[in-house]
Amino acid sequence: MELKARIFTMAMLAIVFSSPAIAQKSPPAPVSPVLPPAPAPAPAPHHVDLADLLSVAGPFHTFLEYLQKTNVLETFQNQANNTKEGITIFVPKDSAFAALKKTTFANLTQDQLKSLILYHAFPKYYSLAEFNKLSTLNPVTTFAGSQYTLNLTYNMGTIQVKSMWSNPKISSSVYSTRPVAVYEVDKVLLPMQIFKSDPPLAPAPAPAPDAKASDVAPSPTSGKAASAKAKADEKNSSYQMGISIVNYLVLAVSGSLMLLW
Repeated sequence: MELKARIFTMAMLAIVFSSPAIAQKSPPAPVSPVLPPAPAPAPAPHHVDLADLLSVAGPFHTFLEYLQKTNVLETFQNQANNTKEGITIFVPKDSAFAALKKTTFANLTQDQLKSLILYHAFPKYYSLAEFNKLSTLNPVTTFAGSQYTLNLTYNMGTIQVKSMWSNPKISSSVYSTRPVAVYEVDKVLLPMQIFKSDPPLAPAPAPAPDAKASDVAPSPTSGKAASAKAKADEKNSSYQMGISIVNYLVLAVSGSLMLLW
């Protein structure tokens, strides 16, 4: 009887463990996906501070002063920092402004002065190498608007930027890294929309005297000294002549005595 009970228990256990619910293995726990590391944030774009650039290069102090006075500096800076097109600026040296009569700019209205400064820039970045192709697209519109255009010439690497009353050349590259290009020009760009005639040049400075008055006209002291020297020389000459005459007479008398002796 005991043997039958054991056999029955073993059979029941075999049935239980062989059932699908028990035999089926539980599914493995889901594996969390391995994500790639997040890319490093892109570096902030390098912005060129135009005021700092023009204050240390040049000298471009006059142009920078007009940029700040007309608030065009903010317009140029925004174009340089916040657009894909960039900007190209033609900057006259201080000597270029000094070559023109002061009333040339003093008589302009605030709007005319602002247009004049805007006239010195293209609303797009151009490297020096691109001016060769750009010159075939004349006239080129400036930042001042469609009426304010420039004509470019490219001849064996020499680039000239022609306005109505001036034809300056690019003398050097101050800064040229996309999206900002700043080029030095040797004259101020003068559009016909502002200047109805060729602005007069500043008067040439008076030539410096060749010699000082003291170098040309003798001073009274030097005149007196020269007069005293002349008198002394004259007196010395007369004294020497008198001695010569006495010596001659002595020799003559001595010769006559020797003959009589």
